Amino acid sequence: MRLSYWEKQTFFSNIDVAIIGSGIVGLNAAWQIKILNPSINVVILERSFLPYGASTRNAGFACFGSISELLDDLTRESEQEVFSRVEKRYRGLLRLRQKLGDTNIQYEGLGSFEVFTPSDSLLFQECTNAFNFFNDSLYKITGEVNTYSVVDDKISSMGFAGINHMISNRLEGQIDTGKMMYSLIERVKAAGAVILNGITIESFENSDNGVVLRESSDFNFEAKKLLVCNNGFAKQLLPNAEVTPARAQVMVTSPIPELKLKGCFHYEKGYYYFRNVGDRILFGGGRNLDFKGETTYEMSLTEQIQNRLKELLTTTIAPGLNYNIDQTWSGIMGLGNSKTTIVKKLEPNVYCAVRMGGMGVAIGTLIGEEAAQMVVNDF
Repeated sequence: MRLSYWEKQTFFSNIDVAIIGSGIVGLNAAWQIKILNPSINVVILERSFLPYGASTRNAGFACFGSISELLDDLTRESEQEVFSRVEKRYRGLLRLRQKLGDTNIQYEGLGSFEVFTPSDSLLFQECTNAFNFFNDSLYKITGEVNTYSVVDDKISSMGFAGINHMISNRLEGQIDTGKMMYSLIERVKAAGAVILNGITIESFENSDNGVVLRESSDFNFEAKKLLVCNNGFAKQLLPNAEVTPARAQVMVTSPIPELKLKGCFHYEKGYYYFRNVGDRILFGGGRNLDFKGETTYEMSLTEQIQNRLKELLTTTIAPGLNYNIDQTWSGIMGLGNSKTTIVKKLEPNVYCAVRMGGMGVAIGTLIGEEAAQMVVNDF
C-alpha cells in the first residue's frame, strides 16, 4: 500500500515511541510515558479494530492467587519469588482501581471462591493445612488478617451440586472488562497518545534514526523507540521471546432470574473459572484437556472444551436452571516456563513488556508503568 503525503505526515512522521499492542500493558505504558514526559510523541499500533488478544476477552477476575495455585507455584519457585509476584498482583489491582476508579471499571468486591468436589479431598486438605502460612504471608503484603477461610456453609446458597468444600479469598473481586478497557482508551487519548488500528507490524530493524517498522501492507516508517506489548503474540515479532500463546475459551449464559452464585470461582487449580455477570454466568477454561491444541494463535473454539464447559454448567454450577448459551469466544494469553513477566531492553531502541501469565488485569497497570519508565529513561 502506498501512503498519501497527508497520511505519512500526519500519522507516521516524528514518532518518538511506537508501542505494539493496545491491550492493558500497551495502553498503560503510553499513558505513563505521557505523564512522565508530555512532549514525547507516542503512537500505539494495534492489528485489530479492538485490542486483539486477552485484554478485552478475559473473565474480569480481580484476583491475585488462590491457595491451590500458590501451592503449585511453591513446588517450582522459592517463597520470595511466589509472594513477590502476589504482592505485585495485589498492588497492581489497587493501582488499576486508583487510576480508573471503581465506578468506571464496575469493580465489585464480592470475594473469590475455590470449589472442591469429593475427588479433590486431598487437594482441599493440603490447602487447609497451609491456611496459617498463607494468611500470615498475605498479612505482610496487605495488612489484612484471615484472607483465606473455609466457607462450606455458603455452598448451598450458591445453588451448586457435587461441591463439598469451598475456600474464600475475601480480598478479591471482579470488574467489567469492557468498561475497564473503554475507560483506559479514553484516558490514553486524553493524555495525547495516538491509537492506530488495523496496523500489523511484521518486522523491524534498527537504523541510524531509531527503528524502522515494516507493516504488512508493505510500507515502512520510523520511530525513535519501539516497545513491544503484544503479550501472547510476542513470538511472532520476537522469535527468541520465551512466550507461548495459550488460548482460553469462554462462554456466557442468557440472564438467569433465579441465579444465586455471586463472586468469582476457581475450580481444578484455576483451569476452570466462572463468575456472575449480573444475572448471567460467565464460564471459561478447560485448557488442561488439550494443552497442545490450546497452544495456538487461532481465535477459535473446540468441540471438546465447549462440551466440557456445558457439561459442568449443567451438572455442577447451575443444575436445574433454565438458560441458553448467549455468546462464546476465545482469547490468547501469554505464558512461559516462568510466571515472571518479561520487561527488558532487547537491543538499542527496542524494548518489550510481555508474558502476563494470564494475570493481565492484576499486573498490567504496573507492568505498563514499569515499561514506560524504562523507555523514558533512555531519552
